[in-house]
Amino acid sequence: MFHSVAAKYDLMNDVLSGGMHRLWKRFTIELSGVRTGNRVLDIAGGTGDLAAKFSKLVGPTGQVVLADINGSMLKVGRDRLLDKGVAGNIEFVQADAEKLPFPDNHFDCVTIAFGLRNVTHKEDAIRSMLRVLKPGGRLLVLEFSSIAAPLRKAYDWYSFNVLPRIGKWVTGDAESYRYLAESIRMHPDQETLKSMMVEAGFDRVTYHNMTSGIVALHRGIKP
Repeated sequence: MFHSVAAKYDLMNDVLSGGMHRLWKRFTIELSGVRTGNRVLDIAGGTGDLAAKFSKLVGPTGQVVLADINGSMLKVGRDRLLDKGVAGNIEFVQADAEKLPFPDNHFDCVTIAFGLRNVTHKEDAIRSMLRVLKPGGRLLVLEFSSIAAPLRKAYDWYSFNVLPRIGKWVTGDAESYRYLAESIRMHPDQETLKSMMVEAGFDRVTYHNMTSGIVALHRGIKP
């Protein structure tokens, strides 16, 4: 699916969220606690918007790894960051979130934005993220979640009727955005994902609902 939409992925994010995805990601960065010299892993990093911000925060003594399982998305992200001249401390790695190819206790912070719902075995991915974090390191999961009950009917109508039409208009691919709507409904809700992180071994797990729960940001600490 992501091969077909990679070139216009950022444009579609802006169109479908009214630009709100930028605010959601900004809050993620603020809550990450990333600072100079840190080592950051951005999983499902796609076109690199989070990686670009982290690159500036960690500076020349730090490192950012942008990882994505999809080669087309990774190429778009790499080309975009190279064009911006901000890839000096960024490494690009094609990787499966369930089997991360990195050493134990390696990263100060791991992020995954709008990627966990596409992972088949989410529990395996969360445990893999825990493994590569240093003790005291942070995991941040930004993902579509369970919207407030009074808004669900209207949200469902938009998701299954309007969203695929916009996808077809902008990218020529309605099916990928029909899948998006379906995948959001199948993703664990806020409390379920919190429990999954706790069961995997994370400590002090919290979440913040944004835009009435359309999106939630979960944060956990490795003991």
